[in-house]
Amino acid sequence: MPLPTTNLTLDAIHVEVGGTTGTTASLNDADIRGIGAPDSTYAPSGINTTSGTTISMGQFRNARDVYNISNSLKVEQDNNEWLYRTAASNGTRTKFTFSFWFKRSQITGFTADPYFMSQGTNARFHFANNTIRFMWDGNSTELEASGQLVDTSAWYHIVLAVDTTQATASNRVKAYLNGEAYEWNNSDWPTQNSTSTWLSTTTMYIGTRDGDGAYDNRGYFADFYVIDGQQLTASDFGEFDSATNIWKPKAYSGTYGTNGFYLNFSNASSLGADSSGNGNNFTLSNISSADQATDTPTNTFCNFETPVTLPAGTSVIISEGGTKAYTYVNEQKGQGNMTISAGKWYFEMQVPSGQSYAYYAVGFGLPNVWAGDYNSNRIVSDSGNRFGVYSDVGWAWGSGTTTTDFVGWGVGDIVMFAMDADNGKAYMGKNGSWAGSSNPANGTGGFNWSSNAANLSIGDTLIPVFRLAYFSGNILYANWGGYTPMSIASGNSDANGYGTFEYAPPSGYYAMCTKNLAEYG
Repeated sequence: MPLPTTNLTLDAIHVEVGGTTGTTASLNDADIRGIGAPDSTYAPSGINTTSGTTISMGQFRNARDVYNISNSLKVEQDNNEWLYRTAASNGTRTKFTFSFWFKRSQITGFTADPYFMSQGTNARFHFANNTIRFMWDGNSTELEASGQLVDTSAWYHIVLAVDTTQATASNRVKAYLNGEAYEWNNSDWPTQNSTSTWLSTTTMYIGTRDGDGAYDNRGYFADFYVIDGQQLTASDFGEFDSATNIWKPKAYSGTYGTNGFYLNFSNASSLGADSSGNGNNFTLSNISSADQATDTPTNTFCNFETPVTLPAGTSVIISEGGTKAYTYVNEQKGQGNMTISAGKWYFEMQVPSGQSYAYYAVGFGLPNVWAGDYNSNRIVSDSGNRFGVYSDVGWAWGSGTTTTDFVGWGVGDIVMFAMDADNGKAYMGKNGSWAGSSNPANGTGGFNWSSNAANLSIGDTLIPVFRLAYFSGNILYANWGGYTPMSIASGNSDANGYGTFEYAPPSGYYAMCTKNLAEYG
């Protein structure tokens, strides 16, 4: 039968399969051409995704699927959010592997060390001063690494592999970070053939220490494996991308052992479900379907940035997976953790119910221009390094403001922000309607920041900025699409299918995530 010309999707690669209506189609090399791939970085090895490039039939047939992680689990320190399970029988207590991805959403402000896992009072795995610390069986067998993990925009792949039967002490506990050996800076190794409460019938916790509520973590978990009975390496769970040399996840193809499990967090109604086939499901503590996220190691979304060191006199607390900013003193500012220099971008903000009315502002600016002036009076400096929208007065730039097509927003309103970096314009709306007669999709109205923000030009590297002012206890929620504490009723995504928003992004505008940034940003 005739094969009509159409567009097919081969994982991340868009291909055009050619044929002529009314003829018998026979595919050859010239009939398969790349038409530009939004995810060309993740293309199967050897395939050129440049528009119009011929792809050979051999490459087409042998192209393998790109491994994609669709969901993660957001955990929060303040809400006692964790998972736990008690095994019916002991596993292999001398040999096992932990592998998971973790994205931090807070660096400072913890009341105690944030935990990855624990299984009894002497078996613990956690952060300590932003490094990783692993306790085998009490303080005398506690290993600590030297490298610090302080990037809140990055996903870290952490592998811990244990085999106490090894004759060489340093081989008994190995750690890997993003595919490379993560070296311990001490030598408190377990004794040979020793066991502890790891992989025993003692309750295992994820995201806290023994469920005591004092050592909870704050961030995102993804692709969480425990392998019972094997000491594996990072290469069993990930690989370096051949084009970028960036470490990325891959599907695990081995066995799990009796107490092994795999949590992929894909079922929102059962986020503790084990997908290994073992049925080793976890019970949830204060975790609901709302804690499922699409911010993952294979598609990372923008969040509020948590500085490692806050400027003097500042008190911004970032929580809820990097989507909630809270201040307990007056006049605080901050920024996101992703930059753009081109493209069209959409996100939402909200001042949640129960807040005192105050001045809020959101916008864009040069990265880090806010770092030394949290206590200034504007989201924009007089030098014109930023622009934004105040909650009460409208667009602002330099030392002036305008209210041409803006109606202020208040508590409970969902603010829509559309940023056109290609044409130097920005648009503001609330609760589903764009301000005045503006329309981001066709470029009508809006604020011409490239003309009005003195030090900003099209092509500059810009970052989202925000301001909380005048009253302590103010909260601002953000929704860049990967996770949000806002109540989302409609679940709109952008044209590429990314993000979950209350209102549909305008045509041509996209969520700020790594897959979209690779294509447009």
